Amino acid sequence: MDTIVSFFSGVSSLGVSVVMPIVLTIIGMCFGAGFGKSLKAGLTVGIGFIGLNLVINQLMGTDFAGAVTAMVQRFGLSLSVIDVGWPAASAIAMGSIVGTIIIPLSLAVNIVMLLTNTTQTADVDIWNYWHFAFTGALVAVVTNNVAFGICAAIINEVVVLVIGDVTAPMVEESLGLPGVSIPHGFAGAYAPIAFAMDWLIDKIPGLNKIDINVQSLQKRFGVFGDPVMLGSLIGLVIGILAGYGFLPVVDAATGKATPSFLATAVSMGAVMVLIPKMAALLMEGLLPISDAASAFIQNHFQSRGKIYIGLDSAVGTGHPVTLTMALILVPFAILLALILPGNKVMPLVDLACIPYMLVLVTPIVHQNGFRGILTGIVVLAVGLYIATDLSPLITTAAANVNFDMNGAAAISSICDGANPLTWVIVRLGALGNGIGLIIPAVGVLALAVWNRTRILKEAAAMHEAETASAE
Repeated sequence: MDTIVSFFSGVSSLGVSVVMPIVLTIIGMCFGAGFGKSLKAGLTVGIGFIGLNLVINQLMGTDFAGAVTAMVQRFGLSLSVIDVGWPAASAIAMGSIVGTIIIPLSLAVNIVMLLTNTTQTADVDIWNYWHFAFTGALVAVVTNNVAFGICAAIINEVVVLVIGDVTAPMVEESLGLPGVSIPHGFAGAYAPIAFAMDWLIDKIPGLNKIDINVQSLQKRFGVFGDPVMLGSLIGLVIGILAGYGFLPVVDAATGKATPSFLATAVSMGAVMVLIPKMAALLMEGLLPISDAASAFIQNHFQSRGKIYIGLDSAVGTGHPVTLTMALILVPFAILLALILPGNKVMPLVDLACIPYMLVLVTPIVHQNGFRGILTGIVVLAVGLYIATDLSPLITTAAANVNFDMNGAAAISSICDGANPLTWVIVRLGALGNGIGLIIPAVGVLALAVWNRTRILKEAAAMHEAETASAE
């Protein structure tokens, strides 16, 4: 067992851009796509992830987040809990005992669910299993029991896989990702809130008539409604509020340069162009694998419904509605942090994660930017309170794995410290020192049975339609 755990831990440490080509090459060959075609597809996806990470980490995680940090400092804004970002959260998760076994454990759960028709998603995004481990690590802290932490991680995975199944047709229609589901522990957690908000807005006269999307903005405002212009304008405003000047200024003492507000504007315009292109590259690599998987299932498992390839929510961040909403919501995140009574978290590092938060919101609200922004405000507000509540547990989990908090007394994150699914599982797990996990365990069992019924019904309908067309 130790050898298996060490192997998967080593593979995971290679990073998503290396792991995905290996996994997709193996999957492509299993589905009969051939070694050469599968390898090229896997490498293309890996290159796409490199491109996405470069754009998001540099342009949003460094340039844009740096401008927001400067704005916060300029106006003397401060809160007691530091947002250390998802890289730190993933390190805490994978450094825990639950994290050491999460990859083989999650793969086993996914295989069992596929064999029992309780999911349609083959979740090949093994790097992001850390989201499940994060939940498990917090439950292990609150219950002082690793076994309860492992149960919590499995509960989290089952819920996310079902959410991936249910939203996959919307992902295909709205985001143009055929054969793909997004069983992402961060993005998937906000899908129930998005469904609830979309339903609620439908019931409110007046609000239910408002429909704002990038296409309508372009028609109404001409060139200034273009995503590039919107991104640049938001970057310009943030740069000015950060106190940046027309020209970069070099600090004589430190030698560090303060950027120009024009550079921030151009960087955010670049985000709106480059992320969609990198997402398109991901899909270019994925399509041959998806097509081979569909053909394989049709030829060998005609009684089964459609099988989806589960991928990172990064594949959906390139949608112009998602990006536009994300850039608009960044200043809202700062504002909410300051005005919400009882909030202690200042969002900083994970501001770059807001596009990931919205990936499933976009298709659920039918690409309506107005509904998406309202939903985004709600999930950010809820998320800040969750991040505040979970901060003591995250701080303890960080100490357990000897994570360097750089002098911070308390830490949290937007991804996954603000995750509502994680919060529900953790707080139920705290009841009766772990006994409360019976509630979500029974819930996910019922959810899996419901999903199986839905899948079999869908498969029967597909089979009838194929039979009718053949006749």
